[in-house]
Amino acid sequence: MRSSNQIRLLVQRALHIRKLTPDIEYGINTELSRLGYLPESDWEALELLMAEMDAGRIKLVPSL
Repeated sequence: MRSSNQIRLLVQRALHIRKLTPDIEYGINTELSRLGYLPESDWEALELLMAEMDAGRIKLVPSL
């Protein structure tokens, strides 16, 4: 099964704007559902995103 880099691109976007928006979160969830598994590189990207959120450098933007 060939993996996509879509999750990493979405994480990069969140890191760049310093926000996890509902659109980014939805995109990550959609890609995870599509793939059915989490490639190692995507796992590392999501770990980085969670660490940045835990440190308060990335804010979770609630849906309206």
